[in-house]
Amino acid sequence: MTERIQVEVAFALPARQKIVSLQVAPGTTALQAVELSGLAAEFAEIDLGALKLGIFSKAVKPETVLREHDRVEIYRPLLADPKEVRRQRAEAGKVTKKGGAE
Repeated sequence: MTERIQVEVAFALPARQKIVSLQVAPGTTALQAVELSGLAAEFAEIDLGALKLGIFSKAVKPETVLREHDRVEIYRPLLADPKEVRRQRAEAGKVTKKGGAE
């Protein structure tokens, strides 16, 4: 009997999410688990060539070897750059303070 480990692969959209449980061989990488999960075929948004992955909210490289009970998370691209959003918020706050002080 071949030893297997239990892992999960998760992907979420604002209106839909899916978690796939897999039994994989020891030494399986995060990328291999994503490929085995079939999520890339189900969700057109997943680009296997430009994956950002994590294990329990910690970013990992696709070649990271999985351990028992790991959950591989497939991250979507950001809709807005957080630095740019903060900068815009700060600029808007400065304008409001100057205009409201008079």
